Amino acid sequence: MIFSSITFLFYFLPVFLILYFISPFKNTVLLIASLLFYAWGEVGYTLLLLVSIAVNFIFGLLIDRTQNAERRTQKILLVLGIACNLLLLGYFKYFNFLTDNISFLSTEKTVHLPLGISFFTFQAISYLFDVYRKEAKVEKNIFNLALYISMFPQLIAGPIVRFKTVAEQIHNRVSTLDNISKGVRIFIVGLAQKALIANTVAVVADDVFALNEATLTTATAWLGAICYAFQIYFDFAGYSNMAIGLGLVMGFTFPKNFNYPYISQSITEFWRRWHMSLSSWFRDYLYIPLGGNRVSPLRTYINLMLVFLLCGLWHGAAWTFIIWGIYHGLFLIIERLGLSALLKMLPRPIRHAYALFIIIMGWVIFRADNVEHLSYFIQSMFGFGKGETVELVYSSYLSHSLLTTLTIGVVFSMPVFVLLKARLKSKLMENNKAQAIESYIMPVFFEVFYVSIFLLSLLNVASGSYNPFIYFRF
Repeated sequence: MIFSSITFLFYFLPVFLILYFISPFKNTVLLIASLLFYAWGEVGYTLLLLVSIAVNFIFGLLIDRTQNAERRTQKILLVLGIACNLLLLGYFKYFNFLTDNISFLSTEKTVHLPLGISFFTFQAISYLFDVYRKEAKVEKNIFNLALYISMFPQLIAGPIVRFKTVAEQIHNRVSTLDNISKGVRIFIVGLAQKALIANTVAVVADDVFALNEATLTTATAWLGAICYAFQIYFDFAGYSNMAIGLGLVMGFTFPKNFNYPYISQSITEFWRRWHMSLSSWFRDYLYIPLGGNRVSPLRTYINLMLVFLLCGLWHGAAWTFIIWGIYHGLFLIIERLGLSALLKMLPRPIRHAYALFIIIMGWVIFRADNVEHLSYFIQSMFGFGKGETVELVYSSYLSHSLLTTLTIGVVFSMPVFVLLKARLKSKLMENNKAQAIESYIMPVFFEVFYVSIFLLSLLNVASGSYNPFIYFRF
């Protein structure tokens, strides 16, 4: 069950919200709803989720109870707890990859990847780290820990919420009208990003990446790559916004996950704006413990490469994800070696073009089915493929609907409305009209906007149009 589905929007969510707000036992309602939500998609692996919760609950208590013992004892317990989580993740996520690539492990057995295992495993690890570092109190009620790990808004695809961020809110939170209103608006924006933009460009992206070597032309390859860049951004950012909005409605504050990543002027900046809950998780729980940039330059570069190699593996068990991680790691190192200083000397449009080119090429690596697919797709992008050099791309793929969606995608991938609102307010301040605009006209405009895109999104969902979700693979 995904957020942009008829089942969730018209049945699950309304029933849940009614029960949640009329019940005095809100955590109980939320926990039951979260387990039902997970069981809807992975009934066979609900027990696995519960086992993960129980194991981390026990290790959290053990780490807390040995705080007065030698630090070494605590560290051993932390390592064992992390190892249990990683073994669980490793078996389900990488078993098939290892048996396919290591001859003596070859087997006909295949292991199904449980939904959201990458996300709830990282949240569990952050819980153990936060207790170990005394940044959060140990949770002595297993049902509260179960709520943290299994909370349905961010269970399947994040954002990755750290225990110390929501620990107090699990015990005490208030759903104010202001937060409910804000949460609903954020949810609507996320739903529109997913249903109106991501789903539209996904059709072309999937069609183009499914073309064989003989029919893939240069123009078509670039169109597919650009469509996929928009698809993965609005798909994932949309889902994150829906999760953040639902959290606010219930009184939780989840971390922002995207900050207009396609306006970046370097790959370093891109990773400060893209999937921020993941990049900050790797920074705080892996990069800094390895020494970060406090060590020698060579060691810093090794740390960076290791982090992004693991980031690639976190996204999926395939050589293309490993290549994608190494690719981004290399550009981060190259920028540290001096490219960043050179970029600062160049005009902003050139810096922006550089970043977008590297990002789009990275998404081609990310999207490719395998190394062979990646090879011929990139060759086609640069005119070395086997497809015809001229093709009626406009009639085949560039429909009016796609062109409109791509235009809207460009606009909404930039902080256009934020800048326009600030500039309008600045201009009106000169004429003493800002207060009236801010108090009356702007709210009406935005309410009409939110209602309109919500109705359009519902129509899109109800029509049964193409509705995949990329991060269900991870």
